[in-house]
Amino acid sequence: MQKKWQTSERTFDFGEKTLVMGILNITPDSFSDGGNFVKIESALRQAEQMIEEGADILDVGGESTRPGSVRVTSDEEIQRVVPVIEEIKKQFDIAISIDTSKSEVANEAIDAGAEIINDISGLRFDEGIGRLAAETRCGLILMHSRGEFENMHKQKSVESVLEEISFGFNRSIEKAKSYGVNTEQICLDVGIGFSKTRKQNLELISKLRVLADEFDEYPMLIGTSRKSFIGKILDDAPVGKRLNGSIAANIIAVLHGANIVRVHDVAENIEALKIVNQIEKCK
Repeated sequence: MQKKWQTSERTFDFGEKTLVMGILNITPDSFSDGGNFVKIESALRQAEQMIEEGADILDVGGESTRPGSVRVTSDEEIQRVVPVIEEIKKQFDIAISIDTSKSEVANEAIDAGAEIINDISGLRFDEGIGRLAAETRCGLILMHSRGEFENMHKQKSVESVLEEISFGFNRSIEKAKSYGVNTEQICLDVGIGFSKTRKQNLELISKLRVLADEFDEYPMLIGTSRKSFIGKILDDAPVGKRLNGSIAANIIAVLHGANIVRVHDVAENIEALKIVNQIEKCK
């Protein structure tokens, strides 16, 4: 079945290539690039670079979700992301995603030009995001996670991660649809690194096809970029030395059903995925 994803402004068709979502963190404390793009000028330069490199979507976030991060207020998050989204929207024709779990932030971001909401809680933290997605017909990414914001990285690992994610996806999808969100608006993300052991992160990538087939109406997003499980495998490599490992993980995820990869390093991932997509066409 040919998967499609509908945002408020465009339809993505997954027949030809894997989509690349570039990460733009407007935060002082993100695990990889915290503080690099807090000024609007530097954020816009980074956005322009990722667009020139071929990003299909820019995912703008104003609150770090790394282990140990502290919640910021909606007002602070809005002040960080909205001016950047407005300027990107003025200057470029690209899909903009707002990475937030707060409906107030999502609402302001959509007014500024965002057409996708990327909710790490899968509507668990703020169900108002479901209502907003239904009203605006924006794209909605439902990520699997457990626990509250303050302890979502400290949850005891479950015995069967595939069963847990299947249960979580079904719960999030049902909740979204109860507010009127359409099937074609929804994208799913297994939540690599969120209360999963290193072994479970690897299992999710290697067995992603199981979930992709079970939820075959929905595009599947994967976010492995520079994450700690890659650093551990690479002899405790620091964040800046995890590019090759991230690309390897993304390629395997795509071969097992991922339709979108969320990355810090756009150009390098796009080059690798061009080869993968061409090889896949020759099956």
